[in-house]
Amino acid sequence: MRIALGIEYDGSKFSGYQAQAPGVRTVQGALEAAVTKVAAQPVTTACAGRTDAGVHASGQVVHFDTSAERSERAWVYGVNANLPKDVCVLWACRVPDDFHARFSAERRTYRYVIFSRRVRPTFLAYRVSWDHRELDAGRMAEAARHLLGEHDFSSYRAVACQAKSPVRTLHRLDVRRHGPYIVLEAEANGFLHHMVRNIAGVLSTIGAGEREPGWAREVLQARDRTVGGITAPPCGLYLVGVGYPSRFGLPQLSPPPLVW
Repeated sequence: MRIALGIEYDGSKFSGYQAQAPGVRTVQGALEAAVTKVAAQPVTTACAGRTDAGVHASGQVVHFDTSAERSERAWVYGVNANLPKDVCVLWACRVPDDFHARFSAERRTYRYVIFSRRVRPTFLAYRVSWDHRELDAGRMAEAARHLLGEHDFSSYRAVACQAKSPVRTLHRLDVRRHGPYIVLEAEANGFLHHMVRNIAGVLSTIGAGEREPGWAREVLQARDRTVGGITAPPCGLYLVGVGYPSRFGLPQLSPPPLVW
């Protein structure tokens, strides 16, 4: 049978989601070790999005195949009992064999949290991106509108990005201020490597008054990563949701708070 899990994790102390060499701490490694104990057989997972080192998630989705008969409650509580404290299973459900955590996804939503203050944060040091400049969220929101729709996002992806096509459809890119926090929320049919962090870097430069809002469009049209400025740090990035066709019946959770 095929089982889907919803998971959240603090990526601060992980070298990314994807399993790597022995001894490298990854979310996938921790999760598969825990699921294997509950299933009493080796288990390999596939995820909706392979987050980088330092990136967090509150809405990651994975699936795995197993012949072990367990209740949904047993999968949740049994796996959590074997996970480190910075990873947690939120829900479990049986899904059809044609479900795939990555390829069945229709939309993904990422949130990027910037802490705009002259002095650095302490308690939130690894959960937000700190910017000492005074950022204008209005200018950033104006710039964000230039990126909506279907575009070639070559200028906003990592040079080493392995995606076959740079074309993505950005359905939503909201910018909101909550006190010292500036929150970017992006929803698209898919994201390229470092795409959200590169967008955050461009919008932050505009918010600081160093470029005009139209620069976001100029960077987009250049289709050249070298004109796009900095890649924002990973610690402010969260995978907060993955959308699937309703026929799969996956749980729909309430939106998470800004940060933990």
